[in-house]
This record gives sequence, structure tokens and C-alpha cells, in this order.
Amino acid sequence: MQEQNEIDPKLLEILVCPVTKGPLRYDRANQELISEEAGLAYPIRDGIPIMLVEEARPLGEDETARPRLPQP
Repeated sequence: MQEQNEIDPKLLEILVCPVTKGPLRYDRANQELISEEAGLAYPIRDGIPIMLVEEARPLGEDETARPRLPQP
């Protein structure tokens, strides 16, 4: 049985970042879906991903697995 705070793995397979349409990485410890391409972390509340840009938080430099291009 799935824990209440766990997200359905089938849902993770179909979700994409609303900004880039790219893949998301599940951060179980922080209950977030990470879009490294967009540099955003989308919260998961009560097992439901909140896929709204205005609800996402920007990733810090130390949170990205690969460097992003500098902003002009």
C-alpha cells in the first residue's frame, strides 16, 4: 500500500514541467517535483503535485544537477 505522502509512480511517468514540457525529478525528502531545465521546484501537497508556476520555488545553484546557462 502506498503511503499518504507518496506520489503515484504512474502519475510521475506522465507529468512534465508546464514551462519547458521537459521531465521532472521526484524529490521525496522535500516533497517536490524538480524541473532542472526550468530551475523550478513544484510542491507536492497531500500527495498532489501543484503544477503552477506561481507556486513553484526557484532552485538554488547548489540544487541543480547540471549548470544552467547564465541569464543576460
